[in-house]
Amino acid sequence: MGAEARLAELGIELPDVVPPVAAYVPALVSGSLVFTAGQLPMVSGALPATGKVGDGHGLVPADDAQQLARVATLNALAAVKSVLGSLDRVTQVVKVTGFVASDPSFTGQPAVVNGASLLLGEVFGDAGKHARSAVGVAVLPLDAPVEVELVVAFE
Repeated sequence: MGAEARLAELGIELPDVVPPVAAYVPALVSGSLVFTAGQLPMVSGALPATGKVGDGHGLVPADDAQQLARVATLNALAAVKSVLGSLDRVTQVVKVTGFVASDPSFTGQPAVVNGASLLLGEVFGDAGKHARSAVGVAVLPLDAPVEVELVVAFE
């Protein structure tokens, strides 16, 4: 089953490509790879949550941030589809980089970025297995809690 059919089976509709917030393109093809720009968890043009991820009062809970990483990944897949025409052309998710705006005491970045990894496994099966980095950072653009970028191979 192709990725497009799998998305439909999962009841997932890809969003429109999020317009860049600065001077870059959402995705770029180089050889047989697509590189996405870092994608924020934008929904209908807005961030559903802002701030740092952590366990204390006023912080974005890790479980919420994991869902936001999933949303950011859907935005990244929309960017991939915009340059390939169909996600069925993807042969392998090569690399995922997830950035988590983290409270200084928060060390659960890998679990947050699992929101991206688990979605990619659901959509692409074995082709969704990838190398990954989960990086804690002080702040992200627009005060987003998470940002995800992808590198995918295609035919």
